[in-house]
Amino acid sequence: MSDLEAPLRPKRKKVWVDYFVQFRWIIVIFVVLPISFTLYFLTYLGDVRSEWKSYKKRQKEHDENVEKVVKRLKQRNPSKDGLVCTARKPWIAVGMRNVDYKRARHFEVDLSAFRNVLDIDKERMIARVEPLVNMGQITRVTVPMNLSLAVVAELDDLTVGGLINGYGIEGSSHKYGLFSDTVVAFEIVLADGTLVKATKDNEYSDLFYAIPWSQGTLGLLVAAEIKLIPIKEYMKLTYKPVVGTLKDIAQAYADSFAPRDGDQDNDEKVPDFVETMIYSPTRAVCMTGRYASKEEAKKKGNKINCVGWWYKTWFYQHAETALKKGLFVEYIPTREYYHRHTRCLYWEGKLILPFGDQWWFRFLFGWAMPPKVSLLKATQGESIRNYYHEMHVIQDILVPLYKVGDALEWVDREMEVYPLWLCPHKLYKLPVKTMIYPEAGFELQRRQGDTQNAQMYTDVGVYYAPGPVFRGEEFDGADAVRRLESWMIENHCFQPQYAVSELNEKSFWRMFDAGLYEHCRRKYGAVGTFMSVYYKSKKGRKTEKEVREAEQAHLETAYAEVDQPAD
Repeated sequence: MSDLEAPLRPKRKKVWVDYFVQFRWIIVIFVVLPISFTLYFLTYLGDVRSEWKSYKKRQKEHDENVEKVVKRLKQRNPSKDGLVCTARKPWIAVGMRNVDYKRARHFEVDLSAFRNVLDIDKERMIARVEPLVNMGQITRVTVPMNLSLAVVAELDDLTVGGLINGYGIEGSSHKYGLFSDTVVAFEIVLADGTLVKATKDNEYSDLFYAIPWSQGTLGLLVAAEIKLIPIKEYMKLTYKPVVGTLKDIAQAYADSFAPRDGDQDNDEKVPDFVETMIYSPTRAVCMTGRYASKEEAKKKGNKINCVGWWYKTWFYQHAETALKKGLFVEYIPTREYYHRHTRCLYWEGKLILPFGDQWWFRFLFGWAMPPKVSLLKATQGESIRNYYHEMHVIQDILVPLYKVGDALEWVDREMEVYPLWLCPHKLYKLPVKTMIYPEAGFELQRRQGDTQNAQMYTDVGVYYAPGPVFRGEEFDGADAVRRLESWMIENHCFQPQYAVSELNEKSFWRMFDAGLYEHCRRKYGAVGTFMSVYYKSKKGRKTEKEVREAEQAHLETAYAEVDQPAD
């Protein structure tokens, strides 16, 4: 949106928080980065130590830790103790919403020991891992074997448990779906301490489909079996510039991975990886990747770009160069490609450290990047946190592919946030209706990207300060999010729960479907033991009164109008 078209807003008077945020880089440089680097290094040593253990020993430790969880749950007195939560500190979560439910009375269960890769089964092509295994750890184990999870979320710190119970996506999701769609089995400790294994075709199949997006409110995840795929050493990445309107950009993005003839399952026509970054209302770069062998990458004339080196240009800025020099192709080592957005946290690093992208800083201090999101949260007080909720946007809009252009125009008009991130994913039509589900009759429409068993969706990633904030104008972040959520409900979109939400309970269950979730809450004894997913996602502090009400929850959800499946 140009300055002439931008809505006239009154100027905002600066307060002390503005100056603190402006110079927060001082704390980041001298406190957050050194501690972050130390923690990264200690975590790496722990991962290496784990890898040295035999799979048999890891399994033995896993069984012992599961027994501790079962014993702890059985110690809980429902009449005296609060609802069950993990013992992880609230600020450790990577998500941006306030984890304020832990400030009220609760009963803690420690899962901190569950951070091992338990098995890599090359015959079944399955990785069995514990919930605190993160993406950096799993790729360090699998990529040297020329194997990978089907969906690898970009940031190193994202954990298997968070991606399953919440939301996870990557540039391969247009082929494999969301991270949770690649899981073949969940190992869950239920409210009564029973350990069960849920798959899509056993007696716990309803639980299997209900776990994703439940935020750990049905049971405690202690392990998961996840699909592996064969890969090659390099990613052949093509950068294609796009200039035009937002609708033009949306169409070019769709054309980059979705054949107009509807042949969506043809690997010859569909790339292995897809993402698009939009830098302004008229400029974007579409990227498509295909796995390539070491021999191909090293052929004469091919360019290899090791984007993982600390001194390299931040990836989103490197991609932007295609707008000046035109279409180009390069080869990136596969693991470095997976984690291409880690060092700069997409483009949030520019706000955290305004000079962090400069050559001299990258060369001298780039090895210490990125600051841990958990430490950034730990070093901000209530006022700073509220400031970011009002003056900063971190939202993902999961929108049907054919409505991406509409979503882009809405964000441009109401928020003016750039860059934007586009990443497609399949939303499968499953045997049961889960919390998120495709539009009714999509398989009859067969729009671009859709197949008989899945509707193509897109994650529109909105991460940055809005235009009015940069211009020093008033901006009501909470109101903007409320209007965004209303638009999403009207257009059959979904909002990942890591983000700050303004939804009330009624609107929450208009966006998501409660049927299977509430059925499993009752069937597996989660009511009165684990808080509901809405209560856990709700913005703001949770009072003791709310906790008591949640403990005494009735079997019927207050707002959701659902047809309950039979037991």
